[in-house]
Amino acid sequence: MAPLLPETAPEKRTRESVGKRTVSQARRYTFQSVKSTLEALEGNKVKLSIEVDESEFDRNLDAAFRKIAHEVRLPGFRPGKAPRRVLEARIGIDAARGQALQDAIPEYLSKAVREHDVDIISTPDVTLTNNNDPVDAENPVPAEFVYPVMFEAICEIRPEVSVPGYGGLRIELSSPDLSDEELEEAVATERRRFGSLVDVDRAAETGDNVVIDLEGLRDGEPVAGLNVDEWTYEIGRAWVAPGFDEQLTGAKKGDVLRFNAIPNGTEEAADFVVTVNRVQTLELPELTDEWVEANIADSDTVVEWRQSLRDRYTEMRVNQMRRTVVDRLTDELAKLVEIEAPESMVGADMQARVQNTIQQFQQQGIALDQWLSATGQDTESFIAGMKEQSEKAVKVDLALRAVAAAQAITVSDDDLEAEFEAIGVRVNEKTAKVRKAYEQNDAIADLVAQMRKSQALEWLLHNSTFVDQNGTVLPTDTVLGDHDHDHDHDDEDEAEDAE
Repeated sequence: MAPLLPETAPEKRTRESVGKRTVSQARRYTFQSVKSTLEALEGNKVKLSIEVDESEFDRNLDAAFRKIAHEVRLPGFRPGKAPRRVLEARIGIDAARGQALQDAIPEYLSKAVREHDVDIISTPDVTLTNNNDPVDAENPVPAEFVYPVMFEAICEIRPEVSVPGYGGLRIELSSPDLSDEELEEAVATERRRFGSLVDVDRAAETGDNVVIDLEGLRDGEPVAGLNVDEWTYEIGRAWVAPGFDEQLTGAKKGDVLRFNAIPNGTEEAADFVVTVNRVQTLELPELTDEWVEANIADSDTVVEWRQSLRDRYTEMRVNQMRRTVVDRLTDELAKLVEIEAPESMVGADMQARVQNTIQQFQQQGIALDQWLSATGQDTESFIAGMKEQSEKAVKVDLALRAVAAAQAITVSDDDLEAEFEAIGVRVNEKTAKVRKAYEQNDAIADLVAQMRKSQALEWLLHNSTFVDQNGTVLPTDTVLGDHDHDHDHDDEDEAEDAE
């Protein structure tokens, strides 16, 4: 069994604070010639203040001039080869400063986020504090550029929650055991596979089959799919139209029924003409040891066959129960999160879900609007359903992180290396290449977060109480099986992003 982690908001580039320090006061760090401070704000936000001195920013100016050199044409120089001093003389320094600011701010902000272990969940609101607003074509750099370059970033951070009671979760699952009544129903279902239809001279009842000629018309024209001869139909299936089965109930051979109804999947009524050719009932074989021996491959007697059916249906139910256990557990876990799911996280998760759904439909050659129409949904109900799933996913994300912290779950270097190796096997890449991709893209902390959440879910699976609909405790081994739970933490998607 391999239960899946619930999908969570895709913060592929945010910092996961493993063992994160509490933001209780302003702190200052210095790397190279850049200084940064962190200040806690209200509303689950922090402010990063960053200073870049002239010598450090000059490095960014060099990079900006190199970029500009590829975009301008100067006589005597190939594209990209004009030196900085020539470019500065011809176009001035303001354009380079603007380019440098646009490129450097994300770089220094990323470093500050990493240094302060800030776990951001949305795009920060960045403002230059000593050189006006961010530079663009309509907002030129001031004539006197002030050093050090200073800017502030207001960052929304992932809230830290507590989930009291997580160690005593009680998860209700459907019992895999068959009652005697359910076993008899299973026996009857299997016997029907060997049954034969025989004509009867009486009025049709629910469960009978009728052989009919069916005609459906609108304005005298045949309706597609509603015109067929000698069609065998079981009364009670409700396949055709509301009221269709009621019209057939009580009909006899030779009857011609005329009525008006709205066919399933349509909104416009049609005129039906139904001719009853025969009424048939399903005659079941007598249940004897001789019949079992002759027709059932793995049994020789009725007793053996009943036990075989019980075992097979129980196994089916156990497998079904195991497929639902993570979803049921996370339902209960999400209820322990008392705060509202942050809108930024919900929105990011919804966007990923919608894009993934559309991509899946495109791969199957199905348009989203066609699928919505076929399932009787509109765009609003579709989005509402997605939002509900995203809200749960975000709460589960917060709760699993809280459980990981409360249980002091850590990821060792050996654990991380084993995960790189496992990802490499899944994406058919060498471990070293996978590791390098994560390192280059600052994605290791995100992977560690997923691993900790996976371990937290594993802990919950083995420390929760499982009961059936009657409150009877189900053995944990029966619910979980005997093999490990290899939880999916979107490694393949993250590996692709890291590359």
